[in-house]
Amino acid sequence: MQIPKSAPDVVLMDIQLPGMSGIACTAALRKKLPEVPVMILTVYEDADAIFDALKAGARGYLLKRGDPARTLEAIVELHRGGAPMTSQIARRVIASFHRAPPLEHPQDRLTAREEEILELFASGHSTREVAGKLNLAYETVRWHLRHIYDKLHVHTLTEAVLRRRA
Repeated sequence: MQIPKSAPDVVLMDIQLPGMSGIACTAALRKKLPEVPVMILTVYEDADAIFDALKAGARGYLLKRGDPARTLEAIVELHRGGAPMTSQIARRVIASFHRAPPLEHPQDRLTAREEEILELFASGHSTREVAGKLNLAYETVRWHLRHIYDKLHVHTLTEAVLRRRA
C-alpha cells in the first residue's frame, strides 16, 4: 500500500474495494498511520462487517444511504476525535452487548470440586448428603459453598444454582 507524502486528516473507507477489503486496508492504514482516523462509509450493515471494521481500527461507521449533511457532520466529528455512527449501527453495537454473556473473571471460575458440590446441591441434596457422597467433612462442604457464593456473587444456595444454570 502506497501512502502519500502528506497524510490526510481523515480517511473515508468503503468495505468493498478492488484487490483488498476495506477492513484489511483499514487495519494496514492504522498500522502505518495510527494518528489518522478512519471512518467506514458503506452500504454494508451486517454485524460481522461492523465489528470487523471497528476491530481493524475504524473510528466510525456510517451508511452511504444516510443524509449527506450527516456525513459532513460525521467527518467534522471524526476530525475532532469523535466516533460517529448512524443510529442503526449504534443500535446494533448496543444490542450485541446485551446478547453477550457477562464477562467472567478467571478468579471467579469454579473449581472442579466446587462444580461437583454445586451440582449435588442442584440435584436436591443437603449439605450432610453432599459431604457423605464426596467423603468430605460437613465444614469442608460449607467452606466450598462460601467460595461458590463469593465467585458467583450470590448470597443463597438457590441463587447459586440459578446463576449456574443461566
